[in-house]
Amino acid sequence: MLRYVLRRILANALNLAAISVLAFWLVAISGDPLAGLRLDPRIPKSTIELRIHQLHLDKGLVERYWIWLRGVLHGDFGVSTSLNQPVAASFTAHFAVTLRMVIGATLLSIVVAVVTGVVAALRRGRLVDRGVTFSNFIFLAVPTFVLALFLKLYVAGPINTHFGSLGNPVLPVSLDQSPTQTGGFFQRLPDYAVHMILPTITLTLVTYASWSLYQRSQVLEALDMDHVRLAKSKGLSGRRVLTHHVLRNALIPVVTVIALDFAGLLGGAIITENVFSWNGLGSWFIDGVNAQDVNLTLAYVMITALFVVVFNLLADVMYAVLDPRIKYD
Repeated sequence: MLRYVLRRILANALNLAAISVLAFWLVAISGDPLAGLRLDPRIPKSTIELRIHQLHLDKGLVERYWIWLRGVLHGDFGVSTSLNQPVAASFTAHFAVTLRMVIGATLLSIVVAVVTGVVAALRRGRLVDRGVTFSNFIFLAVPTFVLALFLKLYVAGPINTHFGSLGNPVLPVSLDQSPTQTGGFFQRLPDYAVHMILPTITLTLVTYASWSLYQRSQVLEALDMDHVRLAKSKGLSGRRVLTHHVLRNALIPVVTVIALDFAGLLGGAIITENVFSWNGLGSWFIDGVNAQDVNLTLAYVMITALFVVVFNLLADVMYAVLDPRIKYD
């Protein structure tokens, strides 16, 4: 196992190196990051020259890449030209906002996916199974922004109209917290929670559906295993067979799929955040791209790639740990 993990780490390091070269080259040829400043007659020439020096635009492409890469390896992604602050500091602040929604949606998706997948498998071919499967395909087909807008207009809208008041909605439809909220984290926690409801439900509905379908197929496969049939023939109760024999085998592949998808949720949260005007990684990245903020854009690409690589490796390790039959040479 250790040798396999070390090989995977080396291979992933090479993948990240290739991604860094490609990302840097694409960002470098995408346009002049200082075009907006050059066209503004109010910006003094000294300011433009300072920005050129900060971004190392007075050096060759290869030299700029090595300067940037050395900084990244030391945790320094440079200074954001659009925010005028270190990229690492601004990323941390926005990442905390996104992480609240992603963790909440992941936990809720796991519960809903496991329950609906197991129920559908146990009621195979019946109305419940067909209803669960149909709803799963609906949520897989509906775009995230459409679902988010539907919840805002046709769920939160009537609820806020009948039970809320002007400036004090029951279900907030924008921002990740109230602008007037003060105090520490625990004082803000109730406000955070109520603002999380609609975005978390949106991300949950577009996430759990594929996990539910996969859970259903794994349970059906486990029900046909010989040891499960043997347990039934010995007269064990249906609950004991389900919890001790079926779920133990059916949950292992699902856990690895969830680990693989978690990194993707960070990218998928961009759309949800923009619909609900959250000040998370989504708005941070899109604003940076629109402002041609080179360092911010590269930081987002590399950190997202790192998450994908880490969670792919984690999924492989978890699969081997949870299932002793899996051996990596």
